[in-house]
Amino acid sequence: MDQANEADGPESEEFRRQLSALIGTPVGSTGPASGPDPVNQPMIRHWAAAFEDANPVYTDPGFAATTRFGEVVAPPLMLQTWTMATPQITGIAERGGSPVESTGAGPLEVFDDAGFTGTLASNTEFDIERYLRLGETVTASTVIESISPRKATRLGPGYFVTWVTTYVAGSGDVVGRQRFRILKFRAEAPA
Repeated sequence: MDQANEADGPESEEFRRQLSALIGTPVGSTGPASGPDPVNQPMIRHWAAAFEDANPVYTDPGFAATTRFGEVVAPPLMLQTWTMATPQITGIAERGGSPVESTGAGPLEVFDDAGFTGTLASNTEFDIERYLRLGETVTASTVIESISPRKATRLGPGYFVTWVTTYVAGSGDVVGRQRFRILKFRAEAPA
């Protein structure tokens, strides 16, 4: 039996095998997510306004034509925006805040079954390969990339789970990757 941090007890070899088997498993039950709309100027304009990003390469075709891009491009951190499903508002509370229906158990259920029911978003990282242009379509595929050894945290014992989403333009080019990390933990009463 592997020993985890003394503060959170032993970790069984069987549970560690279950976690290791999750590496490379798709997150989400519907396969790759295709963007409902192509990259478009109104969404870019709203994003730039929301983040007070006045870079004219995102909104001014005349200026953008004089840049290395030669045309308007989308802010690179909009990658996730282009593949988000249209939210279904009806029933959102019953789904625990999820904007879309779930079609079955997800790979992270192994944590819930073992008592690690708490979830806390930790951080995200983007790798941008190239900027998107108006009219391009985007597809995203997400897989579990890594699971840390068991950690003792102030919230309780848990595991950091990282998944990577690969964004591909309609041309087949990988345009970026996003790593998203969460902590799945077993909540414990403060000492």
